[in-house]
Amino acid sequence: MQELTAFDRILALVRDLRERCRWDRAQTPQSLRNYLVEEVLELDQALRRGDPREIESELGDLMLHLAFQIVLGEETGGFDQESVGRKIERKMWRRHPHLFEQGDEPRSWERQKLEERAEGGLLDTLPEGMPPLVEAFRVQERAAGVGFDWPDEQGPIDKVTEELDELEAEVASGNSERIEAEIGDLLFAAVNLSRKLQCDPRAALEKANDRFRRRFGIVERLARERGVDLAQAGLDELDRLWEEAKELLDQG
Repeated sequence: MQELTAFDRILALVRDLRERCRWDRAQTPQSLRNYLVEEVLELDQALRRGDPREIESELGDLMLHLAFQIVLGEETGGFDQESVGRKIERKMWRRHPHLFEQGDEPRSWERQKLEERAEGGLLDTLPEGMPPLVEAFRVQERAAGVGFDWPDEQGPIDKVTEELDELEAEVASGNSERIEAEIGDLLFAAVNLSRKLQCDPRAALEKANDRFRRRFGIVERLARERGVDLAQAGLDELDRLWEEAKELLDQG
């Protein structure tokens, strides 16, 4: 007898839980949505930290949720493990014709996805509720996949400068709605520049947040050691502490 794969064993576990556990038996695809999103976010954070053991654990949690959804699909007759597997196999074959169909030239991943859709636009299938920074990156990536893109990084560099100038003009006007719109355009342009430089804007912002938190933590420590009240210190004193914190981090 052929040994079951790890995923087969997880599927069997879920089927058993559905029979013998009242909580598991009560679950539906809808009731599990929030848990699934939580597991994806926890895996994302584990990947960010890069700890193999943590990644292994979070992948297991996500596999359990995927298995749960497949078992629920089996029970309703909507789909099963085999149909899910066949569908993704065929999708990958279509999107890699240069690998699976001799003689075909590679096509843009986004162009191939567009050709697969019977109706709707290229951006219509992006899921609702994506973090805005991720959504901006994916919107631009999909558009670039069909040729709507700058030829090099100079285009988005100029666009960032242009959007900053427009923001400054709106700040002078005092129109809050226009200011918000121009800030959005500036952020969108910055994401586009990041993408063009092959830099993940989300990862870059996460690291910038981390740097700020570490530096500000040192500022707070230095202020406590010197009896400085941050709320009363004034900007000049805070700037001095900030520069000192940067130097300490660079040295350490």
